[in-house]
Amino acid sequence: MAYEVTIGIEIHCELKTKTKMFSSAPVQFDAVANTAVNEIDLAFPGTLPSLNQKAVEYSLMVCGALGMEIDPLLKFDRKNYFYSDLPKGYQITQDQHPVGKKGKLVIETDKGEKTIGITRLHMEEDTAKQTHYDDMTIIDFNRAGVPLIEIVSEPEMKSALEATAYVNALRQLLLFLDVSDVKMEDGQFRCDVNVSLAPQGSKQLGTKVEIKNLNSINNVYRGIESEIERQTKVLDAGQEVFQATYRFDEELKKTVLMRRKEGAVDYRYFPEPNLVPIAIDEEWINNIVSDLPELPHERTKRYRELGLPDNQVEVLVGHREMSEYYDEVISYGSDVLLSANYCLNEALGLVDRNFSEWISAKYFAEMIKLLSDKTISSKQAKVMLEELPKGKDPKTIMKEKNMVQINDESLISDWINDVLQNNPQVIEDYKAGKDNSLKFVMGQVMKLSKGQANPALANKLVKNILDTY
Repeated sequence: MAYEVTIGIEIHCELKTKTKMFSSAPVQFDAVANTAVNEIDLAFPGTLPSLNQKAVEYSLMVCGALGMEIDPLLKFDRKNYFYSDLPKGYQITQDQHPVGKKGKLVIETDKGEKTIGITRLHMEEDTAKQTHYDDMTIIDFNRAGVPLIEIVSEPEMKSALEATAYVNALRQLLLFLDVSDVKMEDGQFRCDVNVSLAPQGSKQLGTKVEIKNLNSINNVYRGIESEIERQTKVLDAGQEVFQATYRFDEELKKTVLMRRKEGAVDYRYFPEPNLVPIAIDEEWINNIVSDLPELPHERTKRYRELGLPDNQVEVLVGHREMSEYYDEVISYGSDVLLSANYCLNEALGLVDRNFSEWISAKYFAEMIKLLSDKTISSKQAKVMLEELPKGKDPKTIMKEKNMVQINDESLISDWINDVLQNNPQVIEDYKAGKDNSLKFVMGQVMKLSKGQANPALANKLVKNILDTY
């Protein structure tokens, strides 16, 4: 039987504020375990939470970027449950009054653009981090209280490819907003995926199964594919799919049951008594939303209009630092296509570094201009790239390395004729169809010119002169 797949995704994203959601403890992802924590995070008696304004600002930025309806009245609730990663015995979150609702995100699919609805975005505090061993579990409270936003999609994705496109698009959006480092390997960006199957054409959705804590884009795809396969086998056997929580086992390469769900958990939500509702200034909201940076889909459109091929657009939009560096380079008037080629081929390996400390965008653009007008060759550009990080400008490097490219046809032709006169056998070899003869002449010409002859022009002249014999 054919089945229709329906997928919804819940994303938890840690915000990169300096301090935690409700305390002054620092947010330090690389801190020694249990050192970036204070008495509020550990729920000591008599402590009171205080709302982080920057976390609210970042949340509003994401709401604005997703085109959401923003609730100007901030309200927080207590979500009650007992688990070892929750020192308070409850989590401060937003239940009935999320800061944002009814948004959308455009994704790229193999069938073109598709708009995925966003149900809600709410703020909350993260839990502690647990590491499980065979005989014990250790807890790091550094993560307890880190500002977190949860973004819940509508169940509108129909395949693993669409789901990974959604996760990737949302991750890029958050990265370009600079509200999070979205490092999935560090747990800063975590995915819970809901998958259901129903007979093709059915108006009713199938039973929802949750895949918990998928920690990479690749695992999102593989986890969904595995769960679709598992549910298909269950339904084909005439059995019932039960509501449950699964995890994706990377070694087994399949989803594995964690626990059954007999019904909705009663978290006994009630308004957080230690945080009074806050009316957000409308002007502040408008200023945040109107001052958003260029978003990934907007940048994608701009790069395509510049004429960049899709593969380069994808890489640039996928690396914010590289994209910003490229934009600065072309702002100096360098050729957009050649600049993209050199940024991606020569600089991409340094994407995690501060480019302004590597090569100034102005100097990089000057080098591209020298290449464009054939003042230097691509070979000379490679030498220049080794010198530019030392803080030297391209013109100084040209003088020191004697880099001026020779485009004088008469001078290059004289060198070619000298080579042929001293190596007459090359002419016979060329007539006999030996390709190495042309390469030999080119090598000798470049040697005579000390590497300064224009390679393309020299190659053309070598062939023309040999063809006259």
